[in-house]
Amino acid sequence: MVKFLGSSGADKAGDYNLGNIDLINHRGDIIDLKYIMIELNIYESIYKNAVTGSLVITDAKNTIGRLEVQGLERIAFKLSSPGTNKPFDVLDASVETGEPFHVYKITDRKQGGPGTLVYTVHFASREFMRNLRTKVSQAYNGKLNKAVESILQDKDYLDTRKILKYESTGNSDKIVIPNLRPFDAIQMIADKALPDKSKGVGYFFYQTTKCFHFRSWESMVAKQGSAKRPIKQTFYYMPLKFKDDTIDNKIEHDFKSVQSYRFLNNFHDVAANTALGTYGHRVISYNLYNKSVIESDYNYHNSFDSSLHTDHQNNYRDGEKTAIASSPVDYDNQKGISDYPESRTSLQTTTQFLHNTAAGGYGLDVFQDSALKGQRISQFNQVMHGTTLKLVVKGQSYLEPGDLIEFKIKPVDADKNDIEEDNRFGGQYVITKIRHQITDEIYTMVLECAKDSVVDPMVAGNPQYKAAYERGSIEEIHGEDLSSAHGTAFHR
Repeated sequence: MVKFLGSSGADKAGDYNLGNIDLINHRGDIIDLKYIMIELNIYESIYKNAVTGSLVITDAKNTIGRLEVQGLERIAFKLSSPGTNKPFDVLDASVETGEPFHVYKITDRKQGGPGTLVYTVHFASREFMRNLRTKVSQAYNGKLNKAVESILQDKDYLDTRKILKYESTGNSDKIVIPNLRPFDAIQMIADKALPDKSKGVGYFFYQTTKCFHFRSWESMVAKQGSAKRPIKQTFYYMPLKFKDDTIDNKIEHDFKSVQSYRFLNNFHDVAANTALGTYGHRVISYNLYNKSVIESDYNYHNSFDSSLHTDHQNNYRDGEKTAIASSPVDYDNQKGISDYPESRTSLQTTTQFLHNTAAGGYGLDVFQDSALKGQRISQFNQVMHGTTLKLVVKGQSYLEPGDLIEFKIKPVDADKNDIEEDNRFGGQYVITKIRHQITDEIYTMVLECAKDSVVDPMVAGNPQYKAAYERGSIEEIHGEDLSSAHGTAFHR
């Protein structure tokens, strides 16, 4: 775990450093909105290509009217937690050292009181606006991460000043971008990307307040496809009746304490995941070159150990990590839920020699296309539709989506210090979304976190069941009607 920074220089958990919040119009006029701010929100996510935010203000001096706001403005500020001093610990949207956000709309204008207006200013990163204004029509050849780097830095496309943190891809290919927006073009590449150091399929491309990321899920849970990734922060929640007498630093304790939590999805929606192809998926590829059909069946349980998951430790305990849907069965027979490949069937076209090579859609042997697509869709579903945890904690500006955290929780009946932690719902999680929420009093963060494995299986051992092999009888309804008629006297 990294050295904890939040308590250094802080009088209490939730303190923050924030100078001006400058609204800069197209003529260069500047107004500081900090002292009329009600709430500042900044949103970042591994599922979003750009950072967005909103600023709720109360205005008694017609600030917006005097500045002639028309959607061409920028918002500049610098936010940090006390004790942070490295560039990557700070949310820097300043003109001098960072990149200001761009205003794109104003909503919810309403009367807040006599002579007062309240409204919300919405803003986004510069690249968000560049993406709407440009299109990519170009071919790229070679490492897929190089194509992403080119689109990000090209002055005709995103023209970003941000750093790109990427995981090197293990596959190369020629990609032709057919007049797509830059983010869509990069997502097209991300779907085809294969990590160089691990066995995952598909990448996440997203922007945080620090930089851009182009990486696989496995890179968030491990380094170099094997080494344990350090925990960025440990959070814990204890029932009210639980008291820890060993607390030395109350401020640090409060930074690590979870104010509230809830599971957005802690028991798999088996019906949804079955239909989405998380457990079983048959992918049929039609090879346009030689008119052949390639069919591959994906099995979740058979493939689980071939990739790394959130509770990865790189030690003997890794064998104990199990799938969240650990040993479910169909109670009508002896099949598991992964043994039904036709739960989802996909058809795709592929071809070899499209660019004078024998490669298929992933830049590899065309016969691998079906298997890789099934694996990619399942891996994405395991993250999107797996165990999702929502935490409310004190603000810590050095955290960002993609960081690995640890969540420690006692069972609800824990009233003694020596009771075990809950290993089913606790453990390691990857931060997938962050909402930074700043008011004039406190800086809080709402974290959404995901995990795709558990230390202790949800179902221990083999479930006991007895299948009903007796078939129901078959009856024809008209025969039933005739039988009833013969036993009935008819009178005129």
